[in-house]
Amino acid sequence: MIPKTLSLTSISPFLLPQFKIPKSHNPGRVTIICKSVNSQPQQQTQPELSVSGSESQGTGAAAPTRGDIFLERQQLLAASSSSSSLVIEKKKKKKKEKTSGSLKVATFCCYGCGAPLQVSEMDAPGYVDPETYELKKKHRQLRTILCGRCRLLSHGHMVTAVGGNGGYAGGKQFVTAEELREKLRHLRHEKALIVKLVDIVDFNGSFLAHVRDLAGANPIILVVTKVDLLPKGTDFNCVGDWVVEATMRKKLNVLSVHLTSSKSLVGITGVVSEIQREKKGRDVYILGAANVGKSAFINALLKMLSDNDPVAAMARKYKPIQSAVPGTTVGPIQINAFLGGGKVYDTPGVHLHHRQAAVVHSQDLPALAPRSRLRGQSFTKEVVKDQWVSEKTEFNSLTGFSIFWGGLVRIDVLKVLPETCLTFYGPKAVKLHIVPTNKADEFYTKELGGLLTPPSGEQVEEWAGLETARQLRITFDDTQRPACDVAISGLGWITVEPVSQALKEPDADLIPDATVISLDIHVPKAVEIFVRPPLPVGKVGGEWYQYRDLTEKEEETRPKWYF
Repeated sequence: MIPKTLSLTSISPFLLPQFKIPKSHNPGRVTIICKSVNSQPQQQTQPELSVSGSESQGTGAAAPTRGDIFLERQQLLAASSSSSSLVIEKKKKKKKEKTSGSLKVATFCCYGCGAPLQVSEMDAPGYVDPETYELKKKHRQLRTILCGRCRLLSHGHMVTAVGGNGGYAGGKQFVTAEELREKLRHLRHEKALIVKLVDIVDFNGSFLAHVRDLAGANPIILVVTKVDLLPKGTDFNCVGDWVVEATMRKKLNVLSVHLTSSKSLVGITGVVSEIQREKKGRDVYILGAANVGKSAFINALLKMLSDNDPVAAMARKYKPIQSAVPGTTVGPIQINAFLGGGKVYDTPGVHLHHRQAAVVHSQDLPALAPRSRLRGQSFTKEVVKDQWVSEKTEFNSLTGFSIFWGGLVRIDVLKVLPETCLTFYGPKAVKLHIVPTNKADEFYTKELGGLLTPPSGEQVEEWAGLETARQLRITFDDTQRPACDVAISGLGWITVEPVSQALKEPDADLIPDATVISLDIHVPKAVEIFVRPPLPVGKVGGEWYQYRDLTEKEEETRPKWYF
């Protein structure tokens, strides 16, 4: 064809001046040659400009989503704040780039934790061996790198990286909790679908009371995780209604509530259906407190989607790392999870200073995570007399005794009924011990780090003790159901039963119409204590739980729950 015979690459460089020299002697030929000379560079240079522009901005279907812009902005902030330790990859053709004036930067992150890749600080998140980095860079595989910290986490090592208010003691702290929260504040300005995760074992402590500051007016799908840990025989109809009632008090824009388990995949299918129905072209952001199970939930989500979605099946190959260390994810992780477009973002957990995990050492963090189904441990007058008190002390109730929940909580029983029962729900690794209150101080000093753990090991010397005390006066008028739950943020909860539900025929002479239970709760400084309506767990919970009568307006606006 004629266009091929006019290729400039086939013309010798010695002939190029010959075309330009006879400009004044042969105008006709000059006109033809000018077209071939000027049009050919346009064909070579113009596509390069258009490709560069499409990759950075794009039009129509190729335009970047709000999620892409959010991710690039966070990556640039991380790159600029630690420029001495980050590696900035510059390529001629970039898949992701941020333009600031004439500067274009592409930052690659670890797919396991979202930390920008770097080769300078070995213990920091995002570290990659220099040889491995150069090899992956050469083959353009930087997006497939797992940093050294994630490899240690995957093998059970407790490597913390978050400091500051809400951070964790032990090890080096490379990013503060405030910086991670700042990375999430852009969500309120985005048009997104928020999937908010809450741990059922630490419902109040992990709920994020100020979630509106992060999510803005975006719709929320509330996902309650770890429901497989609730005691055997629990009626989930009652639990679902209890969660909805607690959510309504927060006055959030909640579309629906889902009870799920990432381990057994219970309830995940309903969440997938709700996301696909409600995302409407928006990106999906997984939001929640630190160590609430976001990465585990995303892995379960991808597993369910991969059955019918090849894009999700491919994303499972490079899924976020999950571990028992709060703060595993230190940057936003973009995941292509939907065949029809749209992305899922695993966000850094919101680190809360009022949880027990923020005051214990990183070595003791695994003890705070329940690994099997919860079994309530009850304290009544009879149980204490038979199992817990070696001395045959004469007493008529739990009054005058102190119960230690590891070295983290002390409950002084000031006034209860003779038939009162206190039932503890929490991780089995944190043991319970009861002693007379007049011996409690001596027992705590002697057994801290031994019988009373956490704290343990060398951390006992640095332990500040139980500096905060709160006195609770619990009133009740119904002895057929628990009076309330006392929830310890980051640990578990205590169900307060004025009269033990195990008593089939309690003595009516010992049960007044209305009375008060008085308890003193001692916890480490900043750890929060919640008094809430009792969570209906176990077989007995379904018997005493009462559903509230709803008005027509409440039935229309009240979010539905699914299991």
